[in-house]
Amino acid sequence: MSETTANAGEELSYDIARILKALPHRYPLLLVDRVKSLELGERIHAVKAVSFNEEFFQGHFPGAPIMPGVLQIEAMAQAAAILGIETLELTGTGKLVFFMGIENAKFRAPVTPGCLLDMHVEFVQKRSRVYKFKGVASVEGKTTCQVEFTAMIADPPA
Repeated sequence: MSETTANAGEELSYDIARILKALPHRYPLLLVDRVKSLELGERIHAVKAVSFNEEFFQGHFPGAPIMPGVLQIEAMAQAAAILGIETLELTGTGKLVFFMGIENAKFRAPVTPGCLLDMHVEFVQKRSRVYKFKGVASVEGKTTCQVEFTAMIADPPA
């Protein structure tokens, strides 16, 4: 097995160095710290270690820090981007994954500093360049956010 491909049914896991190769995001907006498992063409399980040092905690909310729900969705979208880019073998090509729509977002529980945010994202629909995903974020098995979203793979803006 090479570094970028897996045999059918085999799962991959990524450390931060591999994530940085797959995604263009960097601090402070990189929201995926580890990929625990990735089934090409199917699903991904990624993790975000939520630290009190995150910039958004300075204002959301002082004295009662909570990770914004939209950032939970962004973290799941980044996990989906890894899934899509790796499935299509586009790592290193400069292609980007852009949001097209967010549907049925529900926020169930707060995410606070010190949590490990587990993100499970799977393909729902695949078309040539447009993909629909379903994601669930959780902390210690308790759902914090669930969402469906659509994204497209494209060249970066000129």
